Amino acid sequence: MSNADRDPILLTPGPLTTSLATKTAMLRDWGSWDASFNTITARVRARLTAVVNGEGTHVCVPLQGSGTFSVEAAVNTLVPRNGHLLVLINGAYGKRLARLTEMMGRKLSVFETAEDVPTTAADVARKLDADPSITHVGLIHCETSTGILNPLPEIAEAVAQRGRRLIIDAMSSFGALPIDARTVPFDALIAASGKCIEGPPGMGFVFARKSALEQCAGNSSSLSLDLYDQWSYMEKTTQWRYTPPTHVVAALDAALDQYLSAGGQPARLARYTANCETLIAGMKEMGFRPFLDARIQAPIIVTFHAPSDPRYAFKAFYDKVRDKGFILYPGKLTQVETFRVGCIGAIGPDEMRHAVNAVRDALVDLGIRQVAPAAVKAA
Repeated sequence: MSNADRDPILLTPGPLTTSLATKTAMLRDWGSWDASFNTITARVRARLTAVVNGEGTHVCVPLQGSGTFSVEAAVNTLVPRNGHLLVLINGAYGKRLARLTEMMGRKLSVFETAEDVPTTAADVARKLDADPSITHVGLIHCETSTGILNPLPEIAEAVAQRGRRLIIDAMSSFGALPIDARTVPFDALIAASGKCIEGPPGMGFVFARKSALEQCAGNSSSLSLDLYDQWSYMEKTTQWRYTPPTHVVAALDAALDQYLSAGGQPARLARYTANCETLIAGMKEMGFRPFLDARIQAPIIVTFHAPSDPRYAFKAFYDKVRDKGFILYPGKLTQVETFRVGCIGAIGPDEMRHAVNAVRDALVDLGIRQVAPAAVKAA
């Protein structure tokens, strides 16, 4: 299949393949102080907050930049300068959260498990009970480096029972996996435009507990990443403090139109689950093995062991699959060789079946016959 006449489908955790309606929304220019654009910003903030049922308790603070900008802003604003953050790690994004916390000058502790082992509420309870100086806990809900799902409701309850505050990186779960602010206590939940809402990249947002955010004036050591200033300025003026990503905001508004009309979070989860099941079934037929046990696999992105065939090299494999219309993602693990395939974006099971066929054809083109990883073959 030639891909000369269309863009390749992005089987990545973001940026994603977006719909024509979302792309079309970026064709108009907007004045950043214009009342019509400010109306879009307000509508986007309200709609996003409604996804987590945060009306009345939480406020949506949008921020220019990638999702990591918003993660850093949340830590820098909501964790006091004398605060102490416990970061739960089982992948690369947990490590990134720990690194930026340390760079922000906050006291840091970490609890790390293997990349295929979820953190448990009992782990968190034990760490908090052992160190009363910990004020905040940082959790990656769905660790995108593998696709592992950590048990958010149980961890949130353990944190709340001990009077500590929770910061959730929900970058690749928000909008698809259910998160309800009425039952899951958190001070901050962070996501971005280019993930499960299926907008373009370029804007992050933090759902901050209003009562917590109101106490954060002066916490931030950064001007541009000060969530309190961003929020208070928006509340006073309806405008962004600095030049907003106007086209991204308009496209995210269009993506939210589609998200809501299609059935919101339950429908999005159902489609991604079907994508994930189609992908895994097709890849297993060829001999590929997922890195994670099915019980802890989120239907967001799937990590596969690389083939043990000596003719396999990711770059050549990637190029062959791309030539057939699909873009894969390299592995992010350090102990074993893997690659990743995303299940999110404006795609369905039909596209996943075509992607599986593209992988099958690429294996033939490259002469790769031994697909199962060496450890699985030996077993």
